Amino acid sequence: MKKIGFSGTLDPITNGHMWVINEARSLADEVVVFLSENPAKKPKFTAEERKSIIALSCAEQGWDNVSVVIVRGDYTARAAKKQGVHCLIRGIRTTADFDYENLIQQTNVDVLQGAKTVFVMPPRDLGSVSSSFVKALEGPIGWNWIMKKFVPGPGYHAWVLSWLRKEWETLWDYAHRDATAIAHADDWFARLTGPSCYGGAARHYHNLDHLVHGLCEIRVWAANTRPEPADVDIIKQAFWFHDAEHGVGTSELSNEEASAQLWLGSHLGQEMGDAAELIRATDHFQEASITHRLKDVLLSVDLAILGQDEEVYQNYARAIRQEYNHLPDAEYRRQRSGALAHLCRKAQAGQLFGNAYFAEQYNERAIDNMQRELDRLS
Repeated sequence: MKKIGFSGTLDPITNGHMWVINEARSLADEVVVFLSENPAKKPKFTAEERKSIIALSCAEQGWDNVSVVIVRGDYTARAAKKQGVHCLIRGIRTTADFDYENLIQQTNVDVLQGAKTVFVMPPRDLGSVSSSFVKALEGPIGWNWIMKKFVPGPGYHAWVLSWLRKEWETLWDYAHRDATAIAHADDWFARLTGPSCYGGAARHYHNLDHLVHGLCEIRVWAANTRPEPADVDIIKQAFWFHDAEHGVGTSELSNEEASAQLWLGSHLGQEMGDAAELIRATDHFQEASITHRLKDVLLSVDLAILGQDEEVYQNYARAIRQEYNHLPDAEYRRQRSGALAHLCRKAQAGQLFGNAYFAEQYNERAIDNMQRELDRLS
């Protein structure tokens, strides 16, 4: 077969969609993805953005025989025939899927005189994966790590950036800012999420995932403890910038101090001293000397990764090793074991999480996680 088509809204494209596209590649020389533009569905990404995500996802796999066509104001089966595609492929997960897709197939052929449809059944681990399923994951703490299992890398990256963008616009109250202030904030969002900061290729842990996790922790903490809204904003400001500078510390300036200076130089807020002090408090050399009413909250947010589910913790531990891949294994084990032993003693003494809410949520699990890692390192 020369050409075969695959169609859908693909908002977002999932690993299930990618499996069907790969099956299509085994059946034809060329695969055309027909991307439906249906405003009634209110997609998260525009058609052009989805087209780019699909193209990047296929390129990541080395698939050079997949193209993407946006379908506007036409039936997909009819648009496919215009492109010289006489056969479409669809994934069937359930009997309900079959009944629905069979009805569409009959309409395509009998009413529209369009392309016919071939049905394939995905493997069991992808049987429940759909765009709706993936969208429903967003929100609770850890949603990003769960989503990452079900979408290709470019789709995940686009989704996380979209989520962070909404957080950023809310923090800086875009709805009530003038164009100049919004443009200034936009520049800083691009910088913080870009390759020189959290979006950097060498950021294996202190990256966009860390940013999403911390902001989710702050959101959930605020929902459960009802602090002053202004204090929540200060903590969010500090968290956005606390690891902005990483791996660039010098004998004169630590990463944390460099991040605090970056924040102060951003001129994003009116009162910036509180957040700067909180950023400095994430430096264990400065922490003891800094007194701030919100310090325990920010430090607890930053350490909350230690109390996550075992799978997430193991991914975190591997990411930390990657960030310190310049250290020989023996030296890394020595330094990491020393740091973990110190943190573990603090947790056992009830001093790891200075904020009561986080201590209740994470202290016991953090001890278990760190003990297991220490056993692996020894």
